[in-house]
Amino acid sequence: MKELIEFIAKSLVEQPEAISVSEEQGDDGTALIKLAAAQMDMGRIIGKQGRTAKAMRTLLNAKATRENRKASLQILE
Repeated sequence: MKELIEFIAKSLVEQPEAISVSEEQGDDGTALIKLAAAQMDMGRIIGKQGRTAKAMRTLLNAKATRENRKASLQILE
């Protein structure tokens, strides 16, 4: 799941080398994906009215559901 978010984020931004993605496991088995990008690329990651971020969360949840897991995306500023 981490690779999916990393691929999408690097495809969107102007500075793909600044993308940082980490994955943590919660006590209940939930995967928490943390995404950090360069400040100038945050607008591209979030999108107008958060549409791009919402789409990434939707794709992440679809992949997690296929694996019988739960996941959430946190975008760090």
